[in-house]
Amino acid sequence: MAATRHTPGPAAAEAFTLGMAVAMTSTLAGVGWFLWAGVLTTTGALAAIALGLPIVLLVVACLLSVWLGYDKDAVDVALS
Repeated sequence: MAATRHTPGPAAAEAFTLGMAVAMTSTLAGVGWFLWAGVLTTTGALAAIALGLPIVLLVVACLLSVWLGYDKDAVDVALS
C-alpha cells in the first residue's frame, strides 16, 4: 500500500519564512561579531556576506524544504 503524501500547509510556509529569516539574521550577526572582534576586515566582511550568505541561504532552504515536506521525488513531478 502506498503512503499518502500531504501537501504542506500555511504553518509550513510560515516556518520556512521564519527559518530563512533566522538564518540570514544569525549569519549577518556572526559576520558583524567577527568584524567587531577584529577577525575580519571591512573588505573581508563584505566578501563574506557577498559570497557566503547566498550559500548559507541555499543550504538552509534545501534543508527546510525537505524537513517541511516541500521536496518532490521523480514520481510526484511526473504526475503533476
